[in-house]
Amino acid sequence: MESPQIEMGTFKANGPQVQNGGLRSSMVQSWNLRRTIEGVLRSIRIVIFTSKLNLLLPFGPATIVLHFATKKHGLIFLFSMLGITPLAERLGYATEQLAVYTGSTVGGLLNATFGNATEMIIAIYALKNGMIRVVQQSLLGSILSNMLLVMGCAFFAGGIVNRNKDQVFSKATAVVNSGLLLMAVMGLMFPAVLHFTHSEVRQGASEVSLSRFSSCVMLVAYASYLYFQLRGRSNVYSQIGIEEMPNEDAAEEDEEAEIGMWESIIWLAMLTLWVSILSEYLVNAIEGASDSLNLPVAFISVILLPIVGNAAEHASAIMFAMKDKLDITLGVAIGSSTQISMFVIPFCVVVGWMMGQKMDLNFQLFETSTLFITVLVVAFMLQDGTANYLKGLMLILCYLIVAASFFVHVDPHSSGD
Repeated sequence: MESPQIEMGTFKANGPQVQNGGLRSSMVQSWNLRRTIEGVLRSIRIVIFTSKLNLLLPFGPATIVLHFATKKHGLIFLFSMLGITPLAERLGYATEQLAVYTGSTVGGLLNATFGNATEMIIAIYALKNGMIRVVQQSLLGSILSNMLLVMGCAFFAGGIVNRNKDQVFSKATAVVNSGLLLMAVMGLMFPAVLHFTHSEVRQGASEVSLSRFSSCVMLVAYASYLYFQLRGRSNVYSQIGIEEMPNEDAAEEDEEAEIGMWESIIWLAMLTLWVSILSEYLVNAIEGASDSLNLPVAFISVILLPIVGNAAEHASAIMFAMKDKLDITLGVAIGSSTQISMFVIPFCVVVGWMMGQKMDLNFQLFETSTLFITVLVVAFMLQDGTANYLKGLMLILCYLIVAASFFVHVDPHSSGD
């Protein structure tokens, strides 16, 4: 009789423990699930609903609907441009958030990769379709837009707001960036000169071989400069794509990481995928949009496409200039131009090489001359280390001349690509 009582006692004693243990485990799981859901909702609220530019996000799905419902390439092109614009801005935001966790060295590489991710994705899709001239002209347009329009608007707005004093920036930063841009011009100029002087050893093949060699050299030069500024003279030269804040601002930035590291990585992956999808529709609609909108392909590639990738940079450069932080403005505007000329363009040549596409650095005489003159104008504007609204206005007017030039320019090679 005692044995069953003992067993019953054991059963009764253990019964509540099993129930309490299961209840406790269920509560922990429920709490973790609730915490995860709250984190996801908070991340969505920060990334999606804190930027007014995200009001343009519905144009992305509308592009896909238009593609299957109608063949109006002009509308598809415009809608895809509007849909990609907020995604480009959010890509920059996610990269900045991730750079808080990775530190300055990895942050520099992240900015080099994702800072111009939109331009790179559009260029790769165009390369895949054999539209080499669109790749060349869109990347050239990004450089011109950053150096003339973005920096011009920033100098003009900053000069108007701070017209009672001179705005100054680091001359060392301006000189080294101007030097890199002139090196990029040299890399683009020799294949064009070789082509137009008909002095190639092998017709058509020599300029491609020279372009591939020069691209590898330019990538080495850019990597060397990244290492130089991140490891060597970071106190003298501000980092390309990583805007250096004053110490108190830097401390605030470190404290204000709004989303987690893995959240940043997931958002980068999702945004890059969505940009890739819309870029395919954008590239496929370029030629149809040229016919329906009665605009030259060169004008669309050089003037309209860069608006997509530079919208966020345009806004942030103006904002920092109005706050009298011109070193950050230069990091955004001319730093982005340096990234494209020394990293993105050579990278596209190498990618084209892997794809079997004859992507080269021969941007033709008209485009190469435009870039060369632009770099000279900007270098002279930056040589004294000061900025005002007059310089900004001059840069904007120069951009209007460039835009008008491409509006009346007929690319003789566009039909071939």
